[in-house]
Amino acid sequence: QVHLVESGGDLVQPGGSLRLSCAASGFPFSTYWMYWVREAPGKGLEWVSSLNSNADRTYYADSVKGRFTISRDNAKNTLYLHMSNLQIDDTAVYYCANLRSDLWGQGTQVTVSS
Repeated sequence: QVHLVESGGDLVQPGGSLRLSCAASGFPFSTYWMYWVREAPGKGLEWVSSLNSNADRTYYADSVKGRFTISRDNAKNTLYLHMSNLQIDDTAVYYCANLRSDLWGQGTQVTVSS
């Protein structure tokens, strides 16, 4: 079966850090671009970051540039998002996605609050 399973979401104070993981299965993970997308309360989906299959091309939304880092371990079929200096506006459900196949995980909740 084809799956994306996110983990690592948590409640964190402003200025804190988290690392999200996304475990992939059922498709050739190492050949696909992968994405992180988030949905904040009362807002639509927002693209956060993209990473190519070789992990040598990264792209970030302006709102997270310099604070978030996307990476992948193709041997482990896992995508990561390291988030630092988290702000209240980063509160959202974070999804990893294989957009070419329209495959999404179930999401993981990140809440930034003092």
